[in-house]
Amino acid sequence: MLASPGRLVPAAVRLACSRARSSSGMDLKAVVSSLNDFAPLSFAESWDNVGLLVEPSPPHTVHTLFLTNDLTEAVLEEALREKADLVLSYHPPIFQPLARVTWGTWKERLVVRALEARVAIYSPHTALDAAPQGVNTWLARGLGICTSRPIRLSRAPSHPKEGTHRVEFSVRHSQDLDTVLCAIKAIGDADVTSFSARTGDGEERTRLSVTCTQEALTRVVAWLSQNRQLREQTEVLALEKPLLLQTGMGRLCTLQESASLATVVERVKSHLKLSHVRLALGAGRTLDSRIQDVALCAGSGSSVLHGVQADLYLTGEMSHHNVLDATSRGISVILCEHSHTERGFLSDLRDLLGVRLESRVRVVLSEHDRDPLCVV
Repeated sequence: MLASPGRLVPAAVRLACSRARSSSGMDLKAVVSSLNDFAPLSFAESWDNVGLLVEPSPPHTVHTLFLTNDLTEAVLEEALREKADLVLSYHPPIFQPLARVTWGTWKERLVVRALEARVAIYSPHTALDAAPQGVNTWLARGLGICTSRPIRLSRAPSHPKEGTHRVEFSVRHSQDLDTVLCAIKAIGDADVTSFSARTGDGEERTRLSVTCTQEALTRVVAWLSQNRQLREQTEVLALEKPLLLQTGMGRLCTLQESASLATVVERVKSHLKLSHVRLALGAGRTLDSRIQDVALCAGSGSSVLHGVQADLYLTGEMSHHNVLDATSRGISVILCEHSHTERGFLSDLRDLLGVRLESRVRVVLSEHDRDPLCVV
């Protein structure tokens, strides 16, 4: 509605109009592609359930993207009030397979309500933990000025059609070369190159190098087994993508200047906006002990932090026995509750996605999402 001459348009109306103009919307597939570019799903742990979990029938345009750490029924109601087209839930609301989708359990109801309202659900979870600009990097910022590196490095993403293995062998007789080449090329998903090599007795042989997918490898090996008379000196090599130095699970941080444990505790509480954390002192340590190296992992850090040498472990939760193991080695432990080490990152993610999606999608942060535990 246009303002009449001489009247000022209220700020809230101007903001709403601005959002309406800028949130022109994007196709769901384009938004998902952008999310995957930011935190490739190949970075996620093998046990995790990440990616697009609920998809309304296409075409589906995303005007409003709603961010939450945990998708509960109360948070979904909030998302529906915000007219969300896509919910990004850091934790996957569907983790174990659903045998049915009824009104019987809260997770099933989430799926029913989302589909009825044409709301897609996406979860990045551990892919976002590993990403260079992800959750663990944000958590490390609370320690003060420090250098950090992933505790467990990720490998570069691979395409399903990329080669996973290389098979090398020599063609025993030169007159059989064309036969072998035609047979290998007919397998598909296999790239063949040839070069000359000398055998141990000085004879020259044509050697073939076949780069193939996991699926094609089975067919290549089967053909070679059936045609042993045509080849010799066969090797099968597994191909691995290079490690990514800034990408991976957890972070090992070295403070530029050491600080007392008490100081680090206060920094963590300030960064996470917490009034209390749980602290286990390492054997022989006090609140005045100096902290230089901190190993951290958002969420549940037991498996990632296990065996890492540091002055301090920082995570959301660890098992009782893992805490005892750490403290026996002189390592102090700060526990902040699981989602407190993750949720604060969503504010940063909102800003990052606003830029990545070129302001074509309105990005909203949940106000009802909170850790289920509180101190009483």
